[in-house]
Amino acid sequence: MEKKKVAFIVAIPGTADAFLKEHFVYLLKEYEVHLIANYEGSEDLKKEFEKMGVICHQAPIVRKINLKSDLKALFVVKKIFKLGKFECVHSVTPKAGFLTALAGKLAGVPNRVHIFTGQVWATRRGGVRMMLKMMDKMIAMLDTRLLVDGEGQRQFLIKEGVLSEKNSVVPANGSIAGIKLEKFVISKEVRKEERQKFGIKDDEVVYIFLGRLNHDKGVGEIFEAFNRLVMECPKARLLFYGTDEEGYDQKVKNYPNIKRGENYFYPGLTRTPFKSLQAGDVFILPTWREGFGMSVLESQALGLPVITSDAYGVVDASVEGVTGLRCKVNDPNSLYCVMKQYYENADIRKIHGLAGRKRVEEKFNNAVVSKAWLTIYKEMLEKA
Repeated sequence: MEKKKVAFIVAIPGTADAFLKEHFVYLLKEYEVHLIANYEGSEDLKKEFEKMGVICHQAPIVRKINLKSDLKALFVVKKIFKLGKFECVHSVTPKAGFLTALAGKLAGVPNRVHIFTGQVWATRRGGVRMMLKMMDKMIAMLDTRLLVDGEGQRQFLIKEGVLSEKNSVVPANGSIAGIKLEKFVISKEVRKEERQKFGIKDDEVVYIFLGRLNHDKGVGEIFEAFNRLVMECPKARLLFYGTDEEGYDQKVKNYPNIKRGENYFYPGLTRTPFKSLQAGDVFILPTWREGFGMSVLESQALGLPVITSDAYGVVDASVEGVTGLRCKVNDPNSLYCVMKQYYENADIRKIHGLAGRKRVEEKFNNAVVSKAWLTIYKEMLEKA
């Protein structure tokens, strides 16, 4: 008996590598899995997916809105759908979601699935917000199954009129992928090695950030809060990992108490968060908007207490007063207060860190999330 055919659509294959790979392992046992993406410059990833048994298709999807490019991508994706005769197509990220919803409807694909993982428009205003929000509404209108990677985000989308209670669901306990605990193993040796890279001593308190360095992630508030904190807490350190999208690393010079190479370190991207995060004592993400906050889960898996904002979405990733503390969105003073609270209370840091690890083990093991996805597919496709 031939396996039913399922296609996943992303703008760049790195998205699938980060969030879908473990799901593919489960789905490949039951279905023929395809991955449609723009593989230009990512040939190695394509080979990795093909080695797994995933069938890859090239599509000229670009992340930024460009009418000419987007129309071309729409026709290519529609053609792939037509020729592939898929039982289901499943999109991730807004651009891929919009193209998939349109192409899937035009090609007559019976099951069209999208997972919402955050809204760019949440912090925008005016016409841009209206247009981006309308794209999400179109996805919700055209697709047949709508998933959300967190309950806080789902309620936000319901409140904004994008989704309804009846047409959306959060798989398992939330998060798009969960955490592969075999990788995220707490190690004193790794902690020592990672801190030695920067000359950080064991009694120094490292606030670590992992993500895109931009306005929406609250990086400006981190600098303001840390600039004040380090005057009173001389053993505080700040370590950033991620892509600097808005030149924040150069803005450090505007904060007199933040000293590059002394109490502030920015090595750039990391491909091994399960090691890099272990240099930290407290993970920090005062984001303005978030789908769920995978980096928050990763940090808790390594026993770190976490500081997050009270923005929708990210509130699902931790439990205030149990696995972490919260600050208010766009409030450097609020952030400073919780940073200082952790600096002065090593015992609370340890208690919250251990509670975070336990919560990830119980609720966000990647196997739990993958099995939930498989259950959704079986329920959906057995009717086909």
